[in-house]
Amino acid sequence: MIQRFYFDTSVIGGVYDTEFEEHSAILMEKVKLGAIKAVISNVTEREIIKARKEVRDFFTSLPKDNIEFIELTSDAIKLAENYIKEAVVAETHIDDCLHIALATIHHVDILVSWNFKHIVNIYRIRGYNSVNLKLGYPTLEIRSPKDIV
Repeated sequence: MIQRFYFDTSVIGGVYDTEFEEHSAILMEKVKLGAIKAVISNVTEREIIKARKEVRDFFTSLPKDNIEFIELTSDAIKLAENYIKEAVVAETHIDDCLHIALATIHHVDILVSWNFKHIVNIYRIRGYNSVNLKLGYPTLEIRSPKDIV
């Protein structure tokens, strides 16, 4: 069975960032080849619209058959609000919480991000998963592309 990886915007944009290019490009190539399914939310799409043209063009070039699009739901919003309520991150980082909540609710195999401050951070991961368990959701595997590749 093909694994489903939720990608936040940093991984897609990472293809054009010298620090993150190598590992982001490898993951995106796996998406192109159909070796993994990219799970993309409308939150990610909203962020990509604000990105540089080359990032937007790269995103639209990805094969749609290898992407699973998911929509923000009221359950995801409530879960994200609980992350903030439990002080996992500050309210100003609601979009990060929405990524985590969407990936959790949609049971992805791994959420992939380069955001080490608010997402790929052991203390944040423990906080997100603590809230998930408290509310009856599964824990979420969160990794950087470098961890996976």
